[in-house]
Amino acid sequence: MEKIEHSHVQVRGLKLHVAQIGTGPKVVLFLHGFPEIWYSWRHQMVALANAGFRAVAFDCRGYGLSDQPSELEKGNFNHLVDDAVALLHSLGIDKVHLVGKDFGAITSYMLAVNHPGRVLSVVTLGVPFLIPGPAGIQFDLLPKGFYVLRFSEPGRAEADFGRFDVKTVIRKIYILFCRSELQVAGDDEEIMDLVDPSTPLPPWLTEDDIGVYATLYENSGFRFPLQVPYRCLSMDHGVTDPRAMAPSLLIMGEKDYVMKMAGMEEFMRKGTVKQFMPNLDINFMPEGNHFVQEQFPEQVNELIINFLNKNTVC
Repeated sequence: MEKIEHSHVQVRGLKLHVAQIGTGPKVVLFLHGFPEIWYSWRHQMVALANAGFRAVAFDCRGYGLSDQPSELEKGNFNHLVDDAVALLHSLGIDKVHLVGKDFGAITSYMLAVNHPGRVLSVVTLGVPFLIPGPAGIQFDLLPKGFYVLRFSEPGRAEADFGRFDVKTVIRKIYILFCRSELQVAGDDEEIMDLVDPSTPLPPWLTEDDIGVYATLYENSGFRFPLQVPYRCLSMDHGVTDPRAMAPSLLIMGEKDYVMKMAGMEEFMRKGTVKQFMPNLDINFMPEGNHFVQEQFPEQVNELIINFLNKNTVC
């Protein structure tokens, strides 16, 4: 961890916080999800650097130590894709392997679809192929009170989160998203109410880890993280041919709550997802949850490194 270098890079009018470790032409770009940040890739970055790769992770615009955009309510995934391409240009990187988790997986898919010449391979965790837009997540199939719906309501999550300090919010979300069941609040409760304050952290997450996340989100707040991903998921992002041809690996925990979203497990297990990613391999981890890269870092690192080595031209 102490060997990870940090800097700010000017990208499209904003300074993005960038973490890097390793050197050489084999570059891996990590894209985080929510409530994560560059730090969620700490285990993978060190392991990949030791395996001969240059590992680059950054806080998305509006997250952590990166600048806030001027018009938060207009934020969408196209902005994240354009930021990633511009960051590669600023760093002098032509082509990369992508590793994305949660909504970072969605950004990875859009990069692979819209900029195939920049993408050598794609590794994603926690979310199978999905392009935001009317045909992406079927909101009408989600259970009433599901957190995605609640977070997409302007002002509701802000009021919910605002009852607690940032560290408590991060703690509650991590505990909630570790569970295998869907996070559904009743009519008389909010999402934060679903976690009892006495619930312990999972054994693979420490108080120090929560402290790091809290410090970063205290800097950025939650306004943009609620806009992207949640409040732009149904927006048409202009993708007309949603197919990613790069070699791909999807790592899914079988105890990830995403598996219980309508149609998701069938989409993966029956191979329908390969209509959009024909060169996809899927690895299901029996005990894995939504944070599988932090929960089982050694196993995930091995899967990623083996896959990248098979798809790297020396």
